[in-house]
Amino acid sequence: MRAEGAAADAASAAGAAPGGGERGFGARLMTPLLLGSVLNPVNSTMIATALVAIARDFRVGAADTAWLISAMYLASAVAQPSMGRLADRLGPRRVFVAGLVTVLGAGLLGALAPTFTLLIVSRVVLGVGTSAAYPAAMAMLRTEAERVGRGTPRAVLGRLSLAALGSAAVGPALGGLLAATAGWRAVFAVNVPLALVALACALAWLPADGRTAADRTAHRATAGTAARAADRPGSLDPLGIALFAATLTVAMFFLLDLAHPRWPLLAPAAALAAVLTWWQLRHPEPFLDLRMLARNGALLLTYLRHGLTYLVIYCVLYGYSQWLEEGHGYSAFHAGLIMLPMSGAAALCSLAGARTKGIRAPLTAAAACLAVGSGVCLLLGGGTPLALLLLAGVLFGIPQGLASTGNQAAVYAQAPADGIGAAAGFQRTAQYLGAITASSLIGLLYGQRATDAGLHEIAVVGLVLGGLLLVLTAADRTLRPRTVPSSPARTAAPSRTRTSSDRHRTEDSSPRP
Repeated sequence: MRAEGAAADAASAAGAAPGGGERGFGARLMTPLLLGSVLNPVNSTMIATALVAIARDFRVGAADTAWLISAMYLASAVAQPSMGRLADRLGPRRVFVAGLVTVLGAGLLGALAPTFTLLIVSRVVLGVGTSAAYPAAMAMLRTEAERVGRGTPRAVLGRLSLAALGSAAVGPALGGLLAATAGWRAVFAVNVPLALVALACALAWLPADGRTAADRTAHRATAGTAARAADRPGSLDPLGIALFAATLTVAMFFLLDLAHPRWPLLAPAAALAAVLTWWQLRHPEPFLDLRMLARNGALLLTYLRHGLTYLVIYCVLYGYSQWLEEGHGYSAFHAGLIMLPMSGAAALCSLAGARTKGIRAPLTAAAACLAVGSGVCLLLGGGTPLALLLLAGVLFGIPQGLASTGNQAAVYAQAPADGIGAAAGFQRTAQYLGAITASSLIGLLYGQRATDAGLHEIAVVGLVLGGLLLVLTAADRTLRPRTVPSSPARTAAPSRTRTSSDRHRTEDSSPRP
């Protein structure tokens, strides 16, 4: 019986429910979380097929419409960890609902915007509103895990990844359909019914927030047990959030155009980073807990892995499709069809990754596929047969699914128990940094036109980063069997000054291949 209990603990720690059950994570909890979580990725890609019509109506150029994409990436990169912080401190349900209300307003603003400037503003607000769902969902799943006394099943975490991957994949097709049938404003207006449905489900089914960090601070202040309560744990650290946003924004403006580097931006970026570091080290409960990150090397490695993985994936997602049209002569429609197996492989591997108990094996396979796929891209040219083109897409779809679920599970295991929302947000920030760097790298290597030589240079970058990711995965001891931190649902409440490995028990005592 003890062996069976240990196996159950191990299954829970790995994120899999013993016997495949998911007690406590039913449809009522998951439906609003999944509906909310699709809003950010679908809006990130849905706009792509409406840009030409928007440019025509407002009489602006392609360089101007590119801001509709970049503005949302910038807003999301800053807002994801900020919303996660708010979810950790004020309660995930409150933040989730507030995010949906913000999405509703942004959709209306975009659908009715009389000027192009207001359209960009609506995309920024949309980025902020949609950024609340994912970190709040992760925090809510952590809370539910503590309530039922067991870890969140990996299959449940996998559904969040699958929702993001699937919605991002169908985004361009959905945007094209809406723009063709109802006009480009429908691409913004569709957020209104989506947000209303998610909001109704959230208000009806999501459990009320329990006692938050802010509540505990107020209680201690009332009881006289905490002096200067406003500066004690539970503080939102608004100055830290503002400094982080400013630092990241300036850095992203530099990354947006590596072909024509804006070198003067480096000085204010460095100055803002220095002030941010000083303030975070001084604050008793910082927004960006640098001391915790310094001790929690595993979490830092996960962020680095995730950002580098998506840098390569976005290079292919944007660069490969562009090369198919300009370098191989396919139409936009046929290029989209050739990219479909990539999306299908990503979805299937996301499901497969969600059903695995370990974390290291899927991430190793993802890094290997990135390297192999990049090697295949070195062989591509104008006369490459269709079968090899499809194979290249599949090889990059596999790591997209495996890395998404694997790194998500790693963040869930390695992050502080009372900071999972912010930790999940920083994971998405790493992903957006990878996306912006990838788009700039494509412009640097392609120049005015996608060529075979440019694709091969992107492939070399993918080979190098794929090899680096293999090394980073192998070096991360916390991903190995017997050392992956378990779900905090089976541990005592951790101190914020202890590392993940100190706080959590080991993952599994059973051998794995």
